Amino acid sequence: MILALLAMLAGTCITGYMMTTDAFWGAKWLEDIHAVLANLTVALIAFHILGVLLASFEHRENLVKSMITGRKRAS
Repeated sequence: MILALLAMLAGTCITGYMMTTDAFWGAKWLEDIHAVLANLTVALIAFHILGVLLASFEHRENLVKSMITGRKRAS
């Protein structure tokens, strides 16, 4: 998930920057790719949050608290 999120964010940033350059100014295809990457990023974030919540309930453990504090109960 980390690699997928980083790849989507990198792609969104790169295409966003490219849209500001003279060479790609007003390129519709680039705007479309940028929009798709941004929407995929949002979808991945939603899936990640749902996965954390599902794992928390499944394992009866507050994983969000563990991510913040860095401490997890011993199994």
